[in-house]
Amino acid sequence: MTAPTGRRERKKAATRQKIADTALRMFLDRGYDEVGIRDVAAEADVAVTTLFSHFASKEALVFEQEENFAQQLAQAVTDRAPGEPLIPALRRQIHAMVRHCSAERSAPIWGMIDRTPALRQYEESMQSRYSASLAAAIAADLDQPADTTSCGAIARFVIDAFSLARTAADPQAAVDEIFTMIEAAWNAAGTSRRA
Repeated sequence: MTAPTGRRERKKAATRQKIADTALRMFLDRGYDEVGIRDVAAEADVAVTTLFSHFASKEALVFEQEENFAQQLAQAVTDRAPGEPLIPALRRQIHAMVRHCSAERSAPIWGMIDRTPALRQYEESMQSRYSASLAAAIAADLDQPADTTSCGAIARFVIDAFSLARTAADPQAAVDEIFTMIEAAWNAAGTSRRA
């Protein structure tokens, strides 16, 4: 995400961050299902309409960095070094994301997500969006149509690799194991010639 430059943009970003931080603290302290939108707005000292101008839903408060996730995956494709193969670049990015999620400070948040059906469902809907944006980035990189099956399938596998690895007993080993399969599938599809 680009840092806001103007005073108004900085103020909006600060308000958004304050709301997200307040919500997360309250959810972790009291439990996600025990805290309502009005509670978060009151604690953050904003109107409910202000909260909804920054976040579309209660679930979005937990996943306030979701935009960064999709951007980081797309950048793993577009910003890799010339000649660097696609799958190793994506593997490196998923390793970094899994490390972040399994860090001590992130564990309580992911534990809450895993225990809360509404948050798990929201995460699954986000994964569909991530998958579509990653598939588009891969297809564009290969100069192929956005709906190319192999690009869509590999994108979905990469997103699923993150979900599976972050809950594994050894997350980093799980990433490597899954990406061995992803690379084999990518090579079998014959799309690795340019990526």
